[in-house]
Amino acid sequence: MDAANLNDFIKNLGTWIWEIAPKFILAISILLIGFWLVKKVLLVLHRILAKAFISPELEGFLTSMASIALKIIVVLFAAGTLGFQVSSIVGVLAGIVFAIGLALQGFLGNFASGMTIIFFKPYKVGDWVQISDVFGRVERIEIFNTLLVTPGNKTLIVPNGKVTDSIITNFSMKNYIRLELKVTMAYSESFPKVRETIEKALHNFPVILQEPAPIIGIESFDSHNILVSVRPCILPDDYWTATFETYQRIKHAFNESGIEVAYSEGIELGKIGD
Repeated sequence: MDAANLNDFIKNLGTWIWEIAPKFILAISILLIGFWLVKKVLLVLHRILAKAFISPELEGFLTSMASIALKIIVVLFAAGTLGFQVSSIVGVLAGIVFAIGLALQGFLGNFASGMTIIFFKPYKVGDWVQISDVFGRVERIEIFNTLLVTPGNKTLIVPNGKVTDSIITNFSMKNYIRLELKVTMAYSESFPKVRETIEKALHNFPVILQEPAPIIGIESFDSHNILVSVRPCILPDDYWTATFETYQRIKHAFNESGIEVAYSEGIELGKIGD
């Protein structure tokens, strides 16, 4: 290589370095700042997953997947500043992600629903809830499922996708709930007497809250009895105790007061014994 060619080479190299240097510095800056932001995002994700009570293995898998995806995005941004054509790479990656998304549609749907539950908190651990047609106490909220324990001590595993697609009844969100109990009385009985008897039975039961006061009223008329609605207020944790014990106390109070409970027995009234 003669002196002229060497000078041209050095000149062209200097020009190229002068042109590429700002882009190179920008790319390095994007990588440094981007990886720093990725680290912060992963810390936030770790806290969220820790609250979701998922296994360490699953937490590690999700964190690793998020780390890889975010770092790929950062690298693509940096490569774009250097003049690389990243559109084709992005297209291939998008196709792969789309195919994986279709294959794991239900899995990802439950994951997204789990994140929604964790962020918006329609219920928390310990709450009594009804989700669609299942009822129980929330034992654990996982990223893919919610675990309920029924009053019969059965564990129900409800996919979070089903939770967010259903009407959720949270019995523990307020300080108290009203029971919806039904009692029958004979047409020959006096409703004021029946109401007074029920009120006394409820008043002597410490589980029943006196404020707000119980609501007692006639709900409907049947062919052989009158249906009375009894709606006392209780704490959510006392739901089953209050339900069974209230019926028992009302029946005992009716027996002591001589109140007849109508039921179908030919065309005559029958008395229910102790």
